[in-house]
Amino acid sequence: MSRKAVVETHELEKQLRVGEVTVYALRGISLEVRRGEFVAVVGPSGSGKSTLLGLIGGLDLPSGGTIAIDGVDITRLGERQLTRIRNEKIGFVFQSFNLIPTLTALENVALPLQFDRRRRYPPARRAREVLEVLGLGDRLHHRPSQLSGGQQQRVAIARALANDPPLLLADEPTGNLDSEASQVVMGALRNVQREMAATVILVTHDESVAARADRIIALIDGHLAADDSPPATRPAIQIPAVTPVLGEGDDPRD
Repeated sequence: MSRKAVVETHELEKQLRVGEVTVYALRGISLEVRRGEFVAVVGPSGSGKSTLLGLIGGLDLPSGGTIAIDGVDITRLGERQLTRIRNEKIGFVFQSFNLIPTLTALENVALPLQFDRRRRYPPARRAREVLEVLGLGDRLHHRPSQLSGGQQQRVAIARALANDPPLLLADEPTGNLDSEASQVVMGALRNVQREMAATVILVTHDESVAARADRIIALIDGHLAADDSPPATRPAIQIPAVTPVLGEGDDPRD
């Protein structure tokens, strides 16, 4: 495994049973995503984009091949170990914001930190820091109903990043937004990539969204059809060390 890779897949396959027919959602996907990259995954409906993202995120198991996250082969892990990897190394952002309506932006972002066994950050302080990075310092005490769609999605991104995971996975993060809000959210994702040293992989149907990524991977019928900038051709990105703040107490194929 490459020391600089946050994600590595080798001959990744996913088969689905549809009645008596076996459908290949993914066929032999081998790729590497290095630390600090911003990658867009594109392709028509049914091409396997969301399936690939779910497998990388440990939300589903492959039918064949391997997936390594930060050097750990997650295809060999039990559910307890896999849950730990998801909690500590992966942040998820979905098309639906999934915010708790009765909580403020600050409280929504701080919530996962309450259950972080590592206790690296004081929840309220860390939530404030991440929200400020995303340009929401003046919306800390607003509930979701008091925020625009773009602002809610930025709160969801902040929540995904609260535990400082090395990998952020976003499945159609601008799918429910208008073009102006989409551009704001993409700017926010770019900002966290730079300021928080996050590696971002997003799935999108929107060409204007994909165009803002450093690298575009295209899937067609479960195959890797194109990769516009293979990792070996690019220089490694130097990532500054993160100094934690100590806290108290220490169809389906798409």
